[in-house]
Amino acid sequence: MNVVTLIGNLCTDVDLKELAGDKRVASFLLAIDRPSKDGGADFVRISAWDRQAEVCARYLGKGKRVAVDGRLRSRSWEEDGKRRSAVEVVANRVQFLSPSDGGASAEVPFEEAAVG
Repeated sequence: MNVVTLIGNLCTDVDLKELAGDKRVASFLLAIDRPSKDGGADFVRISAWDRQAEVCARYLGKGKRVAVDGRLRSRSWEEDGKRRSAVEVVANRVQFLSPSDGGASAEVPFEEAAVG
């Protein structure tokens, strides 16, 4: 089973890209605090697709707190003659935990994001 749930703060603004065939992808870096004496954080790349990507790009920014449910995806490529690889989380659901202007958190469920 490939299931990931993370809570953290955005380290970057959301980068929204338009792809072929009316596809959109939003990506951002999420900082997750380590529950240890020495503190620190882990940094994970998150990607959201299509409608959910648009909503994330519109409402999220650096410093905002979110909960992400998704799955791990690994990929590899060649760059400058060197083999590179990365692991990211593909979001099924992004819940906004930072208060909006109205003072409440907001959620973008996968079902709404998948509407085409």
